[in-house]
Amino acid sequence: MPQPTSLFRSAGTDRTPEIVLDPEAGLLTITGCSIPENPERTFAPLHAALDHYEKAPAKRTVVRIHLTYFNSSSTKYLLDLLKRLEDLHVGGTSEVLLEWCHEKGDLDMQEAGNDYKQLLEFPTQLVEVRSE
Repeated sequence: MPQPTSLFRSAGTDRTPEIVLDPEAGLLTITGCSIPENPERTFAPLHAALDHYEKAPAKRTVVRIHLTYFNSSSTKYLLDLLKRLEDLHVGGTSEVLLEWCHEKGDLDMQEAGNDYKQLLEFPTQLVEVRSE
């Protein structure tokens, strides 16, 4: 089955993360800060892009999340997103891996990654990065 080729990109702002879904590479990245006033408006376009991706996902899907901060409403949307990808993994459609990146010494973001790791049925790696 051919892979969908349309790249999804949502530019980040000081309150919203940059989101890129590259179906050919099987890579979803979410980076920056996520404290949107309207999280539905921020994440709904990604969910629409996932509707298409789920029809013909890559054999392996890597989700790389590197947020400097996110609020409680973003927590729900991130979990909803990851649960959708979990369905792909559990169903055997795509091997999903979450790379939860956090700055060295950022214990809050490290703990958040551990929380997601406990909630998901696919491999999760906590990746410590150094700020430049």
